[in-house]
Amino acid sequence: MDNMSSTTAVDTHDIRALRVASLRARFLRILLVAAAGVLLALAAWSTRGLSSGTAGLLPGSTGVVVIDLSLSIGGDDYADMRRTLQRLIDDDASLGLVIFSDVGYELLPPGTPASELRPLLRLLVAPKLGPPVNPWSGSFRAGTRISSALELARDALVRDGVQGGSILLLSDLITAPEDVPQLARVLHELRRQGIDIRVVPLSPLKDGRTLVEGLLGKSALIKPTEIGGRQSVWSDTHVVLPAGFLLFGGLLLAVLAAHERFAGHLGLPRVRRSHA
Repeated sequence: MDNMSSTTAVDTHDIRALRVASLRARFLRILLVAAAGVLLALAAWSTRGLSSGTAGLLPGSTGVVVIDLSLSIGGDDYADMRRTLQRLIDDDASLGLVIFSDVGYELLPPGTPASELRPLLRLLVAPKLGPPVNPWSGSFRAGTRISSALELARDALVRDGVQGGSILLLSDLITAPEDVPQLARVLHELRRQGIDIRVVPLSPLKDGRTLVEGLLGKSALIKPTEIGGRQSVWSDTHVVLPAGFLLFGGLLLAVLAAHERFAGHLGLPRVRRSHA
């Protein structure tokens, strides 16, 4: 009695069958766990390049907002400007700011919190009589040159070493006739340099809109009516899960289910009962 183990054992005369079943269950468990690990890694790999957080008006980590303050901007356009800037503030974007008419002025460097735009909101109001009055009105002359403002925004991104930067242009797309060839060259160069460009057209004329659509594509234009609060969703900005992620995720669930079904317990051999 003293040599008896404290653990109660079950006597069996078929230990070989149990050993085979145990090895089979262990092999299945290792195989399914390895497959699950591979599928999990593939699912994570398939999501590379997706940005985290809520989709915003400025693609990438940092962008420059370029605002047209020329005399052709009307009352409704100022309301669209304020709505756009408020959206950027709500998104807590990181940005720079350039304003322009015939020349461009850099008001904020890239990387500035969008909350710094709040004082500007009260200045973007159409006047009841006469031309718009703001701190920069005296510096602007007649005419509009969109290309110079875009070049200034690009130079700010390059100067500050911003990788994957973007530009958001708010304009009625009316530029001086002599600026059209230069604007086309600048837009082509920005795309070649990998700088993403979005445009909020403010009551644009057909010629200006056609020019920009031809150079950037319709997907680059965001209608002012589509800009709302933080919960707004636009077809060209929301994140779509890649097909690979859905495929690998589905296979991963199937492997986990197979693990629970076939490797979650040890399958004992069935005992054949003899009838008297």
